[in-house]
Amino acid sequence: MTTDLSSHLDSCYSALGFSTAPFQITPDTGFLVPQRQYLEAIGHLRYGMATGSFTLLTGDVGLGKTLLCRYLMQQLPRNVRTAYVFNPQQSYTELLASIIYDLTGNLVRGKTSAARLHDRLFNELAQLAGRGIRVALLIDEAHRLPAELLEGLRMLSNLETGQRKLISLLLVGQNELEQTLQAPEMRALRQRISVWHRLRPFTQRESREYIEHRLRIASTEQPMAITAHASWVAHRKSNGVPRRLNQICDRALMAAYMSDSHTLNARLMRRAAREVTALDRL
Repeated sequence: MTTDLSSHLDSCYSALGFSTAPFQITPDTGFLVPQRQYLEAIGHLRYGMATGSFTLLTGDVGLGKTLLCRYLMQQLPRNVRTAYVFNPQQSYTELLASIIYDLTGNLVRGKTSAARLHDRLFNELAQLAGRGIRVALLIDEAHRLPAELLEGLRMLSNLETGQRKLISLLLVGQNELEQTLQAPEMRALRQRISVWHRLRPFTQRESREYIEHRLRIASTEQPMAITAHASWVAHRKSNGVPRRLNQICDRALMAAYMSDSHTLNARLMRRAAREVTALDRL
């Protein structure tokens, strides 16, 4: 049944002139729109990697943070290695073991203390630095970090030689992370943050550029047309949030298919927005 449904959806998109679904909500880096705020965010993260800085990227739900993380991981300089944490709800010992595994490919076996793993990680980082390799720890969903792990990150930020930091710390999370770091007990960690960038919702112009970009990338022929009024409706109903834009525009495409239309107009977009909003209330 699932295969049949997927095949039917593929045929719908194909009939509309697409090679793939243009508004899927999974973070596909092939659809990254080169808008200013995204390019600035990537630039900040790359700067943090290059300088050993403690870097923060925050933004509300659905603004594209994970997409930027994946793009960054795919476009690494040759002299950079990364450890990527997508589940921050773990102990400091588990975090250290995870970093060591990502850098060396070796599992930490048996019970051992955080102090021993800390020393082992320092040695690994020093060896990599001696070969001219920089290391970055990228933590997605960082707003979920427990207090123990935040303190552990402060300790990791102390790993350095006389010439340079041995590991760059890149934290990516929702705006709640900013509130957590404002707590008095987070003062020591907060003072180490040197690069901080916050994503915002799209403007009306950016929403239109985003929709047209995705239609163009996924098209096998002339991109599907969208009226100016339809893009305005999509922006207004989504509040400029990319994930919500995807949901509304995908529904509008299905409505266009059912109506045998090759233009996304305001009527189809309003209908799609009502259906997405109705799902929120379930």
